[in-house]
Amino acid sequence: MYREKRRRQCYRAFAALALSTALFMPLPAHAMSLTLTEAIDMALASNTGLRITAEGERSADAALKQARGKNSISAEAGDTLRTSKSKDEDAQASNTLSLSARLPLYSGGANEANIESGEIGAQSARLMTERAREDLKYEVIVAYWGAVEASKKVEVQRDTVNKYDAHLKNVTALYDAGAQAKIDVLRSSVELSNARQELISAENSYEVNLATLRNLMNIARTEPLTLTTEVTYQPFEKPMEDCISYAYRNRVDLMAERAKLRQRELAVDSVKAGKKPTVSLTLGTGLSSQFQPRHDSSSDVSASVGVSWNIFDSGVTRGAIEEAEAERDIALLNVQKAEETIDLNLRKAYLNMREAEKRFTSTGNAVAQAREDYHIASERYRAGEGILLDIIDAQTALASAETNAISARYDYARYRAQVENLMGEELTESERTAAAGLPSVTQEERAAAQAAYTEAGSTAAIQKGENP
Repeated sequence: MYREKRRRQCYRAFAALALSTALFMPLPAHAMSLTLTEAIDMALASNTGLRITAEGERSADAALKQARGKNSISAEAGDTLRTSKSKDEDAQASNTLSLSARLPLYSGGANEANIESGEIGAQSARLMTERAREDLKYEVIVAYWGAVEASKKVEVQRDTVNKYDAHLKNVTALYDAGAQAKIDVLRSSVELSNARQELISAENSYEVNLATLRNLMNIARTEPLTLTTEVTYQPFEKPMEDCISYAYRNRVDLMAERAKLRQRELAVDSVKAGKKPTVSLTLGTGLSSQFQPRHDSSSDVSASVGVSWNIFDSGVTRGAIEEAEAERDIALLNVQKAEETIDLNLRKAYLNMREAEKRFTSTGNAVAQAREDYHIASERYRAGEGILLDIIDAQTALASAETNAISARYDYARYRAQVENLMGEELTESERTAAAGLPSVTQEERAAAQAAYTEAGSTAAIQKGENP
């Protein structure tokens, strides 16, 4: 019953604030209209940081290819041209061609462990890319709501400046008519100056959030934007402990940490294989031709099975095993630490979300009441029944009520997004489609980078020559 009542209060409060404040700052006529969904999709399709993380998949795949190759056939070809001259003998010249193939038959489990580790590494790289996408989505949400929140606070501060400006004109007129003391004029001027400072700060906050948003989307840094998505109140019903349990099951970066632990365990197995023998099969063929002092040729075919066993290395293998075991235990502790960090961060974000929800609910009709209080104080002052301090207090209370309502509203939206991010909520299908369009590094980018590097080097050399 209580929860249902609080939910209705939140809905009414959110609706009241949406009607009572303007959403956007005035922007150029040709500004890009941008919804939150579009901003997320654009970032997932072009963010440079995400491209860097995705390139890690290529690196992991290449390492897996190397591990598999070391357990397969390898072939070598050689050609040797030899000439020699000994005292009292004719000069000799010959050419030898050789071809050999080698196949590992037994590596003590090292090759198999390395292959499995490579497979885990390739999967972990994809998990980290997925987590980077989730984090990028959260960063875009924070920047987007931050910009919209700042635009609303700009309107609040602009309204405050306009009220103080109008009040200063009124007080000045009363002073000129001899109806008010000069101290009221001075105090009103100071309050107007303070309000302008707050307006400047709010406008800067808006621009900073827009700059962050443009950077995340990787668009032109001066692109005008019109943000068209309004935050709406959505109740969050899931208990904290359920959120934490969900995170333990679904956080892909936690899965990656567990995979690293398995890799370290395999690394121990690989190093321990150094205490076991290795067996390999080698096949070879060769052709030798002699040119001087006579023409002759011969060929041969060979096959061999070789066994190698490191029976003593002064503790090198033992030391490598101990190092690998220490790295395994570090990986184990990293998994525990990751779980503890998830637990702590989720608890903090969840509590902050609930606190913001309560703050917004408690604002209720505070804005409307503050506006009525300001109107009464202004009329009393004009009628000569009030004092300047009443107006200043009423205006301060009004600005605070409006700012607090806005802050609580967007704090709730941001903390909710943080909770969902920390839980490991998956991307939507449309977001996955956008992320699939993330480009790899192109040849044009490589060429441009090389040209820039060359030009920078030439410029530095010229400057060094001019200033020895």
